[in-house]
Amino acid sequence: MTPREERGLVIAALCRLKKTESDWHVPSQSGAEKIYRVSVEKQSCTCPDHQESGFKCKHLYAVEFTIKREMDQDGNLVETKSMKFTEKVTYKRDWTAYNESQHTEKHRLQVLLSDLCSGIADAPHKGVGRKPVPLADKLFAVCYKVYTTISSRRFGSDLQDAHTDGYLSRDIHPNKVNCFMEEDALTPYLKALIVRSSLPLRAVETEFAVDSSGFSVSKFIRWYDEKYGMTRSGRDWVKIHLATGVKTGVCTAAVIYDRDAGDGPILPELINKTAENFTIKEVSGDKAYLSVENVETIFAAGGIPFIAPKSNTTGAAGGLFERMFRYYQYEQEKFMKHYHKRSNVESLFSAVKRKFGDGVRSRTPAAMVNETYAKFVCNNLTAVILSQIELGIEAEFWQDDVADENGERNILRIGRR
Repeated sequence: MTPREERGLVIAALCRLKKTESDWHVPSQSGAEKIYRVSVEKQSCTCPDHQESGFKCKHLYAVEFTIKREMDQDGNLVETKSMKFTEKVTYKRDWTAYNESQHTEKHRLQVLLSDLCSGIADAPHKGVGRKPVPLADKLFAVCYKVYTTISSRRFGSDLQDAHTDGYLSRDIHPNKVNCFMEEDALTPYLKALIVRSSLPLRAVETEFAVDSSGFSVSKFIRWYDEKYGMTRSGRDWVKIHLATGVKTGVCTAAVIYDRDAGDGPILPELINKTAENFTIKEVSGDKAYLSVENVETIFAAGGIPFIAPKSNTTGAAGGLFERMFRYYQYEQEKFMKHYHKRSNVESLFSAVKRKFGDGVRSRTPAAMVNETYAKFVCNNLTAVILSQIELGIEAEFWQDDVADENGERNILRIGRR
C-alpha cells in the first residue's frame, strides 16, 4: 500500500465523507473547514496535490475505500480504522562522560584555547620600544574572558593564573582586555577561529542546520512594527548567522551583518565555508531559507536540502528545487524527520545564551561583534571537550596547516591548501 493509499484509508475510517448527486465532499486532514470535491467517475479532486501533479490523491482513495466498505451478514457496516500512535523516544545522555567534561572543562578549555591561538603569527615588529601584545595573547584573553562571564576586575586573577601556567606570554592587566575587545583587527581572526576550532569534529559531522539569532546590547532603539502597525522600542541586538553540526552542536561557519539582514541570502556563504572543511550530506533550515539559489547551493556542495516549503510553494521553478518539493509532497513524513534536525541549532543558541549570556556587555560596535564571535569559539571548544571524552577524538587544530616560507602558521590561510 502506497503512502497516499494509507492516508486515504485513515480519512475513510476517521472522517465523515458526504455523497452528493455529482460528487463526494471530503474534509481536509489539515483542517475540517476545508472541503475537497471528488469525482470517482472523472478520477478528479480539487485538492492541490491532484491539481498540481495529476496523481491519484489520498481523497480519491478515501472515497474508494468508503464505497468498498463491507457489510456483514446482518447488514451492519463494518469499518476498519487505521490508528496512528506516536512513540515518545528518549535519547539517553552519557552522564559519566558529561560529568567528567563539566568537572574538567575549565582546565581543558585553557589548554585547547592556547593551542588554538598558538597558530596565529604576528607581523614582524618594526621600530623601537616595547613590542605589542601578541595576537595569540589578545585572542586568548578575549575568549577566556567571555568564557568566564565575570567582570574585568574579577577576571584579573584568571589572567595571572593563565600567565603562570604558560598560556599567556606576558602578564596582562584586565582593563587591557576591554581594549583588545574593541579592536576591529581582531574580528577576522575571531571569525576564523570559529572555523578552525570546529575541525577536530570533521569525521563526526556530516549533517548541518542553519539559523540565526540575536544577542541583546545595552543600546535602545525604536522601530516600526509592520505587523501591528505601531512604533515599538527595545534593546538593540547583534544578529549572528550560523551553520552547525546537528550531532555535536559545533559551529562550522558564522557571519554577522546588519541586525535586520535577511537569513536567506546568507545561506550560500555559510554552506560554502562549511564545505571547505566538512563533507555535507544534508542541510536543514526553516522557511526563511527557501529559495532556488539556496537549494542549488546545497546540492552543489554535495548535500540534500531539507527546507520547509511555504503554504503557497509549488514546484513550478523546476530543476533541483522541484525535486526537493516533490519529495516533500510524496514523502512528507520522511522529509519532516530530516527537517526537524534543525531543532539542534535552536538548542545550540539556547545553550550558548545560557552558558555565556544572552546579551553582550560591550558598548562599541566592533566590541559587540567580537564578543559575539568569542561566544561561539568557546562553544566549539566545549563541544570538542565533550567529544574528546565521549568519542575519544584527537583535538588537533593545526595538523594539516601549511607553514609559510618563514615556518610560521597564519590562521587567515584557512581553506587554502
